[in-house]
Amino acid sequence: MEAAKVKKKSSTKAKKPAKSTQEAVEVSSSRGRASKGLVVVESPAKAKTLKKYLGKNFDVKASVGHILDLPKSNLGVDLEHDFQPTYELIKGKTKVVEELKKAALNAQKIYLAADPDREGEAIAWHIIEVLKLPEDQVHRVLFHEITKPAVLKAIENPVRMSKERYESQQARRVLDRLVGYKISPILWTKVRRGLSAGRVQSVAVRMIVEREKEVLAFQPKAYWTIESLLEAEGKKFPGRLVKIEDKKVERTDIDKEEWAQEIVRDAKTADWKISNITQKQRRRNPDPPFITSTLQQEASKRLYFSAKKTMTLAQQLYEGIELGEMGAQGLITYMRTDSTRLSDDAIQQARNIIRDILGKEYLPNSPLEYRNKKNAQDAHEAIRPTSVDFTPEKVKAYLEPDQYKLYELIWKRYLASQMEQAIFDQTSVDMDAVAKNGKKYGFRANGSVLRFDGFLVMWQTEDEKNQDEGDSVQLPDLTNKSKLKSHDVKEEKHFTQPPPRYSESSLIKELEEKGIGRPSTYASILSTIQDRKYVEKKENRFYPTELGNLVTELLVESFSDILNVQFTANLEDQLDQIEEGKANWIKTLRDFYVPFEKDLATAAEKMRNIKREETVTDLKCPKCDKPVILKWGKNGKFAACQGYPDCRFTSEYTVDDGKVKLVEQQVTDEKCPNCSAPMMVKTGRFGKFLACSTYPTCKTTKPITTGIACPDCGQGELSEKRTRFGKVFYSCTKYPNCKYAMWDKPIKGRTCPQCSYPFLAEHYTKKEGASVRCPNKECGFVEKVETPAQ
Repeated sequence: MEAAKVKKKSSTKAKKPAKSTQEAVEVSSSRGRASKGLVVVESPAKAKTLKKYLGKNFDVKASVGHILDLPKSNLGVDLEHDFQPTYELIKGKTKVVEELKKAALNAQKIYLAADPDREGEAIAWHIIEVLKLPEDQVHRVLFHEITKPAVLKAIENPVRMSKERYESQQARRVLDRLVGYKISPILWTKVRRGLSAGRVQSVAVRMIVEREKEVLAFQPKAYWTIESLLEAEGKKFPGRLVKIEDKKVERTDIDKEEWAQEIVRDAKTADWKISNITQKQRRRNPDPPFITSTLQQEASKRLYFSAKKTMTLAQQLYEGIELGEMGAQGLITYMRTDSTRLSDDAIQQARNIIRDILGKEYLPNSPLEYRNKKNAQDAHEAIRPTSVDFTPEKVKAYLEPDQYKLYELIWKRYLASQMEQAIFDQTSVDMDAVAKNGKKYGFRANGSVLRFDGFLVMWQTEDEKNQDEGDSVQLPDLTNKSKLKSHDVKEEKHFTQPPPRYSESSLIKELEEKGIGRPSTYASILSTIQDRKYVEKKENRFYPTELGNLVTELLVESFSDILNVQFTANLEDQLDQIEEGKANWIKTLRDFYVPFEKDLATAAEKMRNIKREETVTDLKCPKCDKPVILKWGKNGKFAACQGYPDCRFTSEYTVDDGKVKLVEQQVTDEKCPNCSAPMMVKTGRFGKFLACSTYPTCKTTKPITTGIACPDCGQGELSEKRTRFGKVFYSCTKYPNCKYAMWDKPIKGRTCPQCSYPFLAEHYTKKEGASVRCPNKECGFVEKVETPAQ
């Protein structure tokens, strides 16, 4: 790997911007530089948009993310010298850096315009370091939205380089490296190689593990509710039991069927009358405009987008979309923010469109303001459209379907946040039922009528509408003198429910409320814990895997601070204080590392060695009749003969009601090419494969192929493989000599009717649905199908 090592010192001075940037083009004869400004951003997409705004007097280049990072091969942090990191040029970035250097030589002024957050600040500092840029040539500019007026204004008004923000990012990076690179080797030794731990991710996994324990330990309890069908003023309506004598009855209080039946018998013979009617007006306020976390939550609930997908789409909307004759336009403000603040101009734009489109009755007398949560960074606005001129309808034709859905969500939330309250007329009717034996039961009926929809005309789904109305029903016009008649009284049995498993939306909400991570990190946290196979998602709910449970148990025992929610939240607060100049990054790391180092030494000595642990089952080995044990291997937990190495029987297994069952070995008709014994289907790290049934006597293995010849080399066949993240792909059996691979599933026996390609392939995307298409890119044959490819 080509790498330029750069020692980053904590004493690096902040670069000061030049005194004036009113003229973007100045000729400097003393330096012989051309009269061009160079703008450096992170993303090629953003660079493309900016070029159209800035014109020929500016060159715009993309760093394509970070150019420096800590090395992968070692810790990269000097523990003896104030945790100073050693950065290396990221593999593959040599060409990018050379292009930036060349462009800088031809520039009079250099504008570092990486994203306006900690990561962007780090990128800017690293560009200065690698390119060795002189102090008087560098300007830091922050684009909170990618529109021409905002971009030109930012260029005209550069800000100082923020040493504090950079040191905060560096502290976070070093903290994460210390946890990952110090704990992971212990897990390799004690459990299996390849495992990893993360400062924030491990806490998120712990939350999922502990919620699962709550669910599994939950003992449902039966309870009964009592309801009567009543009639007054010629209309029928339900009433629910809320009191016995003068004691309030909670929903789960009646826990005996005999008791419920007794109440029903009493109420059926009771005299009914209205005891009280309460009428009041209820107002519901709109929600604030989106911040990063609430955008991810709502996109998950309403659009079923993952946090990662939401942030990818938001990035695209922020960086710029080609809108035909209107050119490239950034459609939303910066999407990594935890501030609900809107600029005065944005508020006025929203108020104007609300008045013009919906009418004055939907417009509050004064703009609505929202209080930020504790520790919110107010540097950015909330997430909003950059201009009300870009209505969803106007830009729909230029957006991908999912881009449009997210943009419409942001648009509606932005407008709704500046609209009038929704108003409900709420009526509560209390009724007494006096039984023949003198017992008095209190029943209640609630009615709610939406009198003014307010912001709900912009922001409410049908499910939310039903939820908002709750137990409310349409009640007749009642007075205290209205006569009541009971048609029926019945009990209904229910069971208490366990706490729900986390969805993406609820986990993000919990992380935010507990102060774990920051909104900009939630998407990567959720992706990482799934990629590492510590949790899995089923029907949009998170379940811990067996590996996730095990690793969490070990880490909690050995690193109680690291896995502690409050400890992690306090560290986030300290990182914020570093950014605000209120804390020293080196002291923060030292305070963390001193106790952490002691925990590392203890864990290395005392953490359970799972590799050596074996669980004896009641099963007998089918080969030698010795006990079958469960143990951990490099591909996870498996069943094996206790007689190893004399007997090498192994098998996958399942657990049903606490009983271990071996997975029946799948013997195929294919014969081993070396000993002619039957081949068996086995499962390894990268999916299923064929192995000789006489293993370990014969160790022959073969891939399971599709029977389709490789179209590239013609010698191998295409076989199913899996990436380390579990994604299926198809590649040539002659790898590494032939590196042909494809994501789509090849279909045997179907040649392309258009170009006679030897096979077709199943293809599926959420946008286009399922199809069968020709792998030959020059052909273009596509055949739609009704169901997704399996």
